[in-house]
Amino acid sequence: MARPSGIALVAASIRAGVADVVSPPFRGVALKSLGATLLIVVVLWAIGTRFFTHLAGETAGAHPLDVPFFLDGVFWIAGIFSGLALMIGLSFLIAPITAAIAGLFLDDVADTVERTHYPADPPGRAMPLGESLREALRFTALSLVVNVVCLVLLLLPGVNMVAFLIGNGWLIGKEYYGFAARRLMSADEAKRLSTAWSGPAMLAGVAAAGVLMVPFVNFLAPLFAAATMVHLVKRTAALTPRP
Repeated sequence: MARPSGIALVAASIRAGVADVVSPPFRGVALKSLGATLLIVVVLWAIGTRFFTHLAGETAGAHPLDVPFFLDGVFWIAGIFSGLALMIGLSFLIAPITAAIAGLFLDDVADTVERTHYPADPPGRAMPLGESLREALRFTALSLVVNVVCLVLLLLPGVNMVAFLIGNGWLIGKEYYGFAARRLMSADEAKRLSTAWSGPAMLAGVAAAGVLMVPFVNFLAPLFAAATMVHLVKRTAALTPRP
């Protein structure tokens, strides 16, 4: 029997990940992750709009004369553009925001996938709480750096989207695949497996980064990525000789 290609393994894992995210066993963790993410986005939006409103008020108050009537429209337009700028900024920050929240639920996702699809296999080992928090903070920091760079590239149409897909795809592929592998094997074995299958892992990560670009659906991207990577690790590990 011919060995399946990396692309075939990724495609099968993506299909399985999509099916998992919309399945009943995932609804609980999806709702918890979605609620926490929305809460953070709303708080950041409130803080951002408050800041811009305060800044506009300070600017108008600092003017020694009454603002001419013909400048009212200028301030109104400036308010619209500040709101758009805030929306764009949050759209690029949605990746680190969802990463921070989803990091707390990744073990729940992986455990659900393993129990549902691989009941005969030994169950994965959940990371201790301290290590889980540390990994979530590290991944969030890396995601923040990647997406700030993408935000800076906003002035280069086309380039920024490619950078977003490649940067987040590489990061998601590396971190989520490594997370799924560490649940099932030792750190050294997980590192060897991640190195051997880094290409397919990044390809699956790019698919998850593409989901991050879809409004509202992007809140589920980390859960989709985690489910997909568990399937991909199971498939690739079965094809990789263990020492």
